[in-house]
Amino acid sequence: MSFNDFNFNTHISKAIQECGYTAPTPIQKQAITPILERRDLLGLAQTGTGKTAAFILPTVQHLMATSGKHVRVLIVAPTRELAEQINDFTKTIIQGTRLRTMAIYGGVSKLAQVTRIRNGVDIVVACPGRLLDIVNDKAIDLSHVETLILDEADHMFDKGFLPDIRRILRQIPRERQSLVFSATMPGEIRHLAEDILNNPVTVQINPSRSVKSISHQVYAVEQGQKTELLVHLLKLDHIETTLVFTRTKFKAKNLALKLTQAGFKATSLQGNLSQNKRQEALDGFKDGTFKILVATDIAARGIDVTGISHVINYDMPDTAEAYIHRTGRTGRAACTGEALTFATHEDNRMVRTIEQSLDGKMQRQPVDPAVLASRHAEPDVRSNERGRRMPAGNKTKTASSSPRPRNRSAAAGVFGFTGRSK
Repeated sequence: MSFNDFNFNTHISKAIQECGYTAPTPIQKQAITPILERRDLLGLAQTGTGKTAAFILPTVQHLMATSGKHVRVLIVAPTRELAEQINDFTKTIIQGTRLRTMAIYGGVSKLAQVTRIRNGVDIVVACPGRLLDIVNDKAIDLSHVETLILDEADHMFDKGFLPDIRRILRQIPRERQSLVFSATMPGEIRHLAEDILNNPVTVQINPSRSVKSISHQVYAVEQGQKTELLVHLLKLDHIETTLVFTRTKFKAKNLALKLTQAGFKATSLQGNLSQNKRQEALDGFKDGTFKILVATDIAARGIDVTGISHVINYDMPDTAEAYIHRTGRTGRAACTGEALTFATHEDNRMVRTIEQSLDGKMQRQPVDPAVLASRHAEPDVRSNERGRRMPAGNKTKTASSSPRPRNRSAAAGVFGFTGRSK
């Protein structure tokens, strides 16, 4: 199947070619036709499957075939990064037309956003909080919206945005096309979809499975030795553009600083950064200024960077779905990728849970005891998980306070293996 089968107009067909797309992805094959037919749609697809193009291309086709002077398409996204990503792709597709698009989110001037709205815009890509703020100021009219798109709906639930979504729904017409995309389908999202979708087409692209172009490896390591292992792995020649995940903002910031001090081109993406700093970090990672980006799950939502060779789970994710989200950022566009996970003995159960979502076992990788025996290994300070430093004189015991077992590596026995690859 090719994009020609969708009978896009000349402008969109040319834009597709300029983007370098050769054939539609599975989500695009299944979603584009019903969207062109103005059907409501529920799309279950993980990050990196091409869902942005799946809803933007047919939506722009509709806008170009009709006319209007108001906001006609509303796309709601959970994070600023995802909103910018969608908006940037939309700009690429509508370049050379009279259509206008803009992103609306917090952390930047609301006055500038309102001014752009007043100058006229066809497509709005918005985060719920700032959009409602502007709605409450009566500075935007959503009464002419023809298409509503909710992207990463499950993450909106995670961030507590569902009440905001329902308030937004009261501002737009009942007669409209509605598209909901989500990687998972918790009960709350299913109820929301049932409320807003009318006789929808459901498209499901293996939401709980990892793409086959990714190899999955796990390293058994003690908490306080993770940084030494990470530095060792990053020095290997085949480790190129790398996305590292941590559990907290505090750890992301400090780990990126330690990697920079070790001579790596590293930066962090986490919630405490200003919008300008967040954009600077993301742009630097995209253009190669930084080879390593350390991020939290929430901050990493919406990252769409081609050529990521490795995803490293410095901290174990909380769910198998989160693991699929993280690792789905490598192995894209017919490229192969590697997912490396650091696991302590406490992560044993989660490793088994993740393996149930994969087509096979995660490959156990041996760890050189000499690497983990470095005097620079860091203690596991549990209060750091909450973003606070322990006072210098604090005598409270942490996980690393207990004596380490003698004459064995950190890998030995953690998952019932002794460091030998299976």
